[in-house]
This record gives sequence, structure tokens and C-alpha cells, in this order.
Amino acid sequence: MKGIVTAVSRSATHTMAKGNELSIRLVKGLGVEGDAHAGETVKHRSRVKKDPTVANLRQVHLIHAELHDELRAAGFVLAPGQMGENVTTRGIDLLALPERTRLKLGATAVVEVTGLRNPCVQLDGISKGLMAANLARDAEGGLVRKTGVMAVVVSSGDVCAGDPIEVELPSGTRRPLAPV
Repeated sequence: MKGIVTAVSRSATHTMAKGNELSIRLVKGLGVEGDAHAGETVKHRSRVKKDPTVANLRQVHLIHAELHDELRAAGFVLAPGQMGENVTTRGIDLLALPERTRLKLGATAVVEVTGLRNPCVQLDGISKGLMAANLARDAEGGLVRKTGVMAVVVSSGDVCAGDPIEVELPSGTRRPLAPV
């Protein structure tokens, strides 16, 4: 499986939308340099309130551009980074990846997928009904969260739009993604 980075984004403050950048630097064990969510321990405000010592499994947020296409077709106007993602991808079914999948972004950066992003009500602040549009039901009635995946940085490097993405599936038992 191969894909491409279509946009990179970050925000130094805790805002939903992240501004697009020409490139971002992923730092091993921390996340996106200069992003409010970078760090070894949790940085999402609601999680910090519960326990600020928990490991940060949400260092990098990736969303597939195909979701933006789907939402545009449903009448939503969205730009990369607007739903809080750091890396927008195309050509990889992020939601179908198992835990511990590694994604090589560009020449040297590698992230390991830790789980799904759980959509939150802040999405409705972007556009009414956006949160509901990011949820669906599968054939068995299970909840499908469409808002991308979360990852940790296992190898540092710079990432920019146009960079290739290589997928390395984990060996051994493959577990489906759950919200983190």
C-alpha cells in the first residue's frame, strides 16, 4: 500500500483548526514540533484533567482526504487541517489499518498508528451537523468513527505535501483500531 501526503498542519494553541504549513517536523516520542498536542504525556485538555501522566498516544492526527471529498459531497465546506489533523493523506484506507501499523512519511519520518480519533462536538462549531456526518454504522450496527487515526512518532523527520507514504503492517496478531 502506498499513498501521498496532501497537506500538513499544526497549531501552537489548543484550537480545532490547524493552519497549513509548507512542512512540519515530526519528533520521535513527542509529535509535531510546535504543535500544542506534542509531548510524551497527554496534551488534549480533557485528558489532562483526568490524568496528566498518561502516555500521549495522540501525538499526530491523520485524516484521509477521501473523507473531505465525502463531506464536500454532503454539502460541507472543509479545508485540510480544519478538523484538527496534522497530516492529510490520500490513497490509504486509514480506518482499516490495524493497531501498530507504521507509516513512513517522506524520507525519514515514521509514525505508529495507535487508534481512532473519536469525533467530538467541536466539529459542530465548524459546521452544524459535521459531527453526525463523521459517524456511521457498519453492517453489524457498530459505530464507525470517520475522523481519522492517531499515531505516535517512532522516527523523526520533515513531512510536506507531496511526500509519499509507505505502509508497514504489524507482524503477528492484528487488532482493529479502537478510539484512543
